[in-house]
Amino acid sequence: MVLLSGGRPPRAGGRSLRLITFDPFRSLGIPGAYYVRPESYLAEKPRLMEADWLLFPEYWQVNSLHYALGRQLFPSVASYHLGHDKIEMTRALQALFPAHVPDTLILPATPVAVDQVLDLLGVPCIGKVPRSSMGEGVVLLRSEAELRAWAARQPVLYVQEVLPIYRDIRVVWVGNRVLTAYWREATEGQFHNNVARGARIGAGPIPQEALALVTGVATALGIDHAGFDVAMVEGYPYLLEFNTLFGTAGLVRHGVHLADAIFEWLRDQDRPPRSPSPPIAA
Repeated sequence: MVLLSGGRPPRAGGRSLRLITFDPFRSLGIPGAYYVRPESYLAEKPRLMEADWLLFPEYWQVNSLHYALGRQLFPSVASYHLGHDKIEMTRALQALFPAHVPDTLILPATPVAVDQVLDLLGVPCIGKVPRSSMGEGVVLLRSEAELRAWAARQPVLYVQEVLPIYRDIRVVWVGNRVLTAYWREATEGQFHNNVARGARIGAGPIPQEALALVTGVATALGIDHAGFDVAMVEGYPYLLEFNTLFGTAGLVRHGVHLADAIFEWLRDQDRPPRSPSPPIAA
């Protein structure tokens, strides 16, 4: 693993931030974060309007908090909207970084579409449920029969080529920088490289090409909190996906202080929140 943050960052000076969190576990260690239950958020509207930042809302809260109330959110709205659905994420990546996206087909779940997958990608291939994380909903389809059976249970087909890899790189991005990066290796006989599913953290240097790709993608798309999964094929980086609310098992295991990096970023952005528009007179 590579720790790129220089260790535990110092606390920034200046005034205290007024922070509200909707997820006390992900905000653990962030000083001064006041917990509001997501389902009770509108009852706390005066407090929300006074806050500098609202942290880790549920996805269903994002539009009302950002567009209606004009609040600053962390993670960013772009992080939520693009990270929520692999289909939307992949289309954005294909629009800006097509050479770094594995061959991917997004099709209606019909027998004709399955024939297309067989013609263009063949088997084995990888099927993914568009809204999933930590390796859940990701399957290796080894045969035509497995592909057809899996497709029959899906509302839409999201299928990728199988890259010749046995490990990938998790790059953790917070704010505007790479916080840390490490190899993830599947255990023998297993397909998933997710630490949460039993993969181990491997040794070895992290290629700069992987870090440069993540930096370019996150910066271009306005992502400020995500775990990016990068595959290296003969020295060339492919971005598999990113998860806005990623697993932290690998970070905890190596003593990486995610809360400090988040707090440092919020303090660096210390600016007045956008005031909501005045109500329209009846």
